[in-house]
Amino acid sequence: MRLVVVSGLSGAGKSIALHTLEDIGYYCVDNLPLALLEPFAEELLAGGDLWGEGAAVAIDARSRAGDLARVPGCIAGLRARGLDVKVLFLQAEEPVLIKRFSETRRAHPLARDGAALPEALRRERELLEPIAAIADILIDTTRTHIHELRDRVRERLHTRPGRLRVVLQSFGYKHGVPADADLVFDLRCLPNPHWEPALRPCTGRDEPVARFLESQPLVGELAGTITGFLRTWLPRYQAEGRPVVTVALGCTGGQHRSVYMAERLARELAGLGWELIVRHRELPA
Repeated sequence: MRLVVVSGLSGAGKSIALHTLEDIGYYCVDNLPLALLEPFAEELLAGGDLWGEGAAVAIDARSRAGDLARVPGCIAGLRARGLDVKVLFLQAEEPVLIKRFSETRRAHPLARDGAALPEALRRERELLEPIAAIADILIDTTRTHIHELRDRVRERLHTRPGRLRVVLQSFGYKHGVPADADLVFDLRCLPNPHWEPALRPCTGRDEPVARFLESQPLVGELAGTITGFLRTWLPRYQAEGRPVVTVALGCTGGQHRSVYMAERLARELAGLGWELIVRHRELPA
């Protein structure tokens, strides 16, 4: 039986994650006091049809500070008793969180005593650090819209047993490395179509960019190296029971080289028994 502990910063998408888990069959409880976590886990371990895929509980800054510090020890104890516990932590950059609170006009749970919002957000990060440090799944929602977040939660927590799901994600280094990446490949050593005026408005999905990159020997060499690495090592991840591996492919802006490489790898890895998902972080949805 699985228990998912959902935590993270206010405004980062915890409610969306919890609702998504409920939609795929988890029994969900929001803002569960830590004192009730162990009795709740006892019910899970006892089994029963009520739990479906498992259960999910949200534990966040609304809990007492002392309780938050005890969460890692409590989770370790539950795992020792045979419960499959996964910790999902959601975060986002401070300016984005401030903008979201401004748009929704909701009060931050730590700002109700008159504290300024930036101060409340910094305090919240400190309080939740013990949980963030043990997260099995870390999702940064800074540049993620609602539908993407739902997809990521499903990808990480609703996979078919025994089948590895491989996410090939392009990104731009100037926007930061994806926080949930398991493997990161830097493509900035390859010739950049951005410097070709005719190709600048295009993306790596467009045929002119593909022709340009395929004419460069270094591109084929690096693609072969990455494909060989993945063919060799992804089965090892699968053998260890990993349900999802996120392969991040980065170039400077996330428009040309990384997009092309993600699409190319998807074609070259097709038919090997893995579930392949291609995601382009910097392109419009």
